[in-house]
Amino acid sequence: MSDVPEKYRSLRSFAFGDSPTLADELLELVLKGIKTATCSTEDEPNSSTPGERWIVLDGRGTPRCVIESTEVTHRRFGEVDAAFAHDEGEGDRSLAYWREAHLRYFTRLGKFREDMMLMCERFRLVEVFADSRVAS
Repeated sequence: MSDVPEKYRSLRSFAFGDSPTLADELLELVLKGIKTATCSTEDEPNSSTPGERWIVLDGRGTPRCVIESTEVTHRRFGEVDAAFAHDEGEGDRSLAYWREAHLRYFTRLGKFREDMMLMCERFRLVEVFADSRVAS
């Protein structure tokens, strides 16, 4: 990770989503300041704590920015509210869109259950690395 500033090289890294295309789409929302939240299943290894910083990778695995967790809550799928759905920044930012998109996503992963527990995380963009435009 020589293209990552020294002060961030010890951070864990991840890419959003489950495909290079989705990783790039969600990263672009983060870089534009639209996406300030994300969620994952409880059993994923990317559990976070407030104040923790992460390197976000694009769909090719290239480091593009650093985010910092500001809030972590645990909620069942059906307990996610409109404010959180809006902060995830996807689609029309509605709760209905969020539910449909995440039902499809978690079903693809083989993990969807109506009562599944999610780690819901809000974050802030800390730094965008040089030339961090997402390739089209």
